[in-house]
Amino acid sequence: MQKTDTNQKITNPTPLSGAGGLRFNFDEVIDRKGTGAIKLERCKTLFGTEDVLPLWVADMDFRTPDFILDAIRQRLEHPILGYTMPPKNYYPLTIKWIKDHHNWDVKRDWVGFLPGIVPGLAFAVQCLTETGDEIIVQTPVYYPFFHVVENNNRVLVNNQLKEADGKFVMDFDDLEKKFTSKTKLFILCNPHNPGGRVWTKVELERFAAICEKHNVTIVSDEVHADMILPGNTAHTPFSTVSDWAEQHTVTFMAPTKVFNMPGLISSAYIIPNPELRRIFADYLEASEMNAGNIFAYIGAVAAYEHGEEWRVKMLDYVQANIKYVVDYLKMNIPQVKPMIPEASFLIWLDCKELGMETDELHQFFSLKAGLGLNKGTIFGAGGEYHLRLNVACPRSILEQAMTQLKVAVSNKKLTVVN
Repeated sequence: MQKTDTNQKITNPTPLSGAGGLRFNFDEVIDRKGTGAIKLERCKTLFGTEDVLPLWVADMDFRTPDFILDAIRQRLEHPILGYTMPPKNYYPLTIKWIKDHHNWDVKRDWVGFLPGIVPGLAFAVQCLTETGDEIIVQTPVYYPFFHVVENNNRVLVNNQLKEADGKFVMDFDDLEKKFTSKTKLFILCNPHNPGGRVWTKVELERFAAICEKHNVTIVSDEVHADMILPGNTAHTPFSTVSDWAEQHTVTFMAPTKVFNMPGLISSAYIIPNPELRRIFADYLEASEMNAGNIFAYIGAVAAYEHGEEWRVKMLDYVQANIKYVVDYLKMNIPQVKPMIPEASFLIWLDCKELGMETDELHQFFSLKAGLGLNKGTIFGAGGEYHLRLNVACPRSILEQAMTQLKVAVSNKKLTVVN
């Protein structure tokens, strides 16, 4: 295995074409060692070695934007970090951002602070369903969807996605069969993770019509909504596709993913239905989980007020990284077939032609190629023979990753799994 250099540093590198110029330098390689970064600290446990390029956790290796860091620094000039109310512009800016980017006229009383989207999923399961109720998900999907169902003694039901023309599509015929009298909730990933699908309005309308027949509540995880890649269909908030959807949907959004500040734990719920909103808001209040810390609010305000140029440049850079990986694999490692994402910075890799079962495949990437990627099976049924790759990193890291993979594959005698 080629030795990896996860602590490589570049000082004032020349930006790649389309990288956004010197103002936003996405080529900068930043050493995250010693910061408690999950993607580094868990490598030994997950991959059997620390000697991997960690391309798994869905945060970015780009510098958190200066306008966010500067806002936090400015607040730190005051010597007291006391109990704090949300800034007066927190909710107006959140609502304006959603209107400007997703054409959704959100009313002020629909919105509340949420201390993280995954906790929000758990809260929704706990307050909107009972023990033994059935909750439907669509695998392969972000794995906490399973945890919040099973850890709360609910019954997980899978409406597995299909693949057509190189992307995931919903299996509506199968969906019709999955509802029972015990089905109370559907957790939707919109846009989809790990496949990067931006569900179209037509798809969501058909999905909503089926759910309406069975009168279930939808929890829509829309954390990737602000990460639609250039040239793709705009994001459609599920709540906007019909009057029924508006009154039966709990939507979660956040600036933390797109602006690379997930450690601030700053999200929002949007619930138009007053009774549904009352149940959810009362649960958060009773749990003392309805407020954020100082920096959660400050980071969100800075992002929504100053972040648009950075967001656009970042997505351009990520799009170029995706193209680089897709082209490299096609030319050098055609056995690995990427699903080209329409949103976010994650690529779903079909590695079946490498001739290995999923566990062996995961070990091959980590121990032979020196790459730490997510194992496909953690995303549920349909994840066999797959891995998830995070490309939100400097191009030089991706180049190193692809070179290491090419060397490892060329050194292995390949057989096809039937």
